[in-house]
Amino acid sequence: MGVPKFYRWISERYPCLSEVVKEHQIPEFDNLYLDMNGIIHQCSHPNDEDVHFRISEEKIFADIFHYLEVLFRIIKPRKVFFMAVDGVAPRAKMNQQRGRRFRSAKEAEDKIKKALEKGEVLPTEARFDSNCITPGTDFMARLQEQLKYFVHNKLSTDKLWQNVNVYLSGHETPGEGEHKIMEFIRSENRKPSHNPNTRHCLYGLDADLIMLGLTSHEPNFSLLREEVRFGGKKNQKRITAPEETTFHLLHLSLMREYIDYEFSGLRSHLGSKYDLERIIDDWILMGFLVGNDFIPHLPNLHISHDALPLLYRTYICALPTIGGYLNENGHLNLRNFEKYLEKLAEFDREHFNEVFVDLKWFESKVANKYLNEAAGKAAEEEAASRDNDKNQDSVSSGRLVGEGKGGDDEEEEDDMFETEFRQYKRTYYMTKMEVDVVSE
Repeated sequence: MGVPKFYRWISERYPCLSEVVKEHQIPEFDNLYLDMNGIIHQCSHPNDEDVHFRISEEKIFADIFHYLEVLFRIIKPRKVFFMAVDGVAPRAKMNQQRGRRFRSAKEAEDKIKKALEKGEVLPTEARFDSNCITPGTDFMARLQEQLKYFVHNKLSTDKLWQNVNVYLSGHETPGEGEHKIMEFIRSENRKPSHNPNTRHCLYGLDADLIMLGLTSHEPNFSLLREEVRFGGKKNQKRITAPEETTFHLLHLSLMREYIDYEFSGLRSHLGSKYDLERIIDDWILMGFLVGNDFIPHLPNLHISHDALPLLYRTYICALPTIGGYLNENGHLNLRNFEKYLEKLAEFDREHFNEVFVDLKWFESKVANKYLNEAAGKAAEEEAASRDNDKNQDSVSSGRLVGEGKGGDDEEEEDDMFETEFRQYKRTYYMTKMEVDVVSE
């Protein structure tokens, strides 16, 4: 889903979900997990807008180690300290990363060019290229060796570290950092000695960690992250020194209570079949419908236009009638999901009816993508006919009413609405899913 927007939606809807980290009020945690790439990026290029900024590799490593120490001292894990650096990602993610890296290199080149055109004198040292924060590069190999040395040194000299099991999953281990962390949590949960009351704390900058934390179904799970300010200056410089940073703890145990409260209306309908864990799984599944980096959002479902409350209302309305949950142990129940989408489709028609009054604008956007030229031409003719009817109505509305033609106009508009609505659906399938022929 749109990650920054989702995090903002969560923050605004549930303002009590997180608290500012203060030394005297931090709860005890057994396990601390770090998604390292956020730290690496923050310590190596805190402000991409400043073309004069230079930093040595030694300083980057020293800042990363300092950040690790501060996070460890804040949480003080009692049992496990797990550091995960991004390894080779799945193919779809790699394709996205490749595009992002080309873009960042081009943007950096443009900024340098503009600075030189303004007559600015740039440092002679080479600037740090953030694209080297990629599995398999020489930089990541050197960072891995330095991290190993740092961990050995802390285990030898720091008493706080000596009672903790420390894990370092480097760039050579496949998988993104957060997914390696979740796999570790799942593997620990399968052990007979697992304590269900283990307290987990996961550090990371991505809002999808909220989803991943909830999928663990652990009752005591919190996220640690830097303060996020919305509505500030776009190019505002980030604070890199952890001592100057305001940290927040986001309690997923409280999030689970909010979700339980959100769907409490289902208790009276489902009775003993009401299961919060399964509702949380469905809640996460519904998040996919507003889209993410790899999935297009459903038509008209935008987070900024209250799509999430609509999805939840539809779910509360539909669930008692569909005979089960949408997600069954990680497998999508297509029969139940189809019933849910049928209910959601009622909104689709309702929304299209609202934009139907601005038909000419809509046609200009999608006319070139109609299923075939005949369908597009028919729609244009119907639109022209509708415009003529409207003009005639404005000139001689009294005569039309007097002759009893209002019913014909309404019928013609209804037919045109259905034609346009079909074209609108076809366009979506053709552009988003690359379907050449859209059948019933």
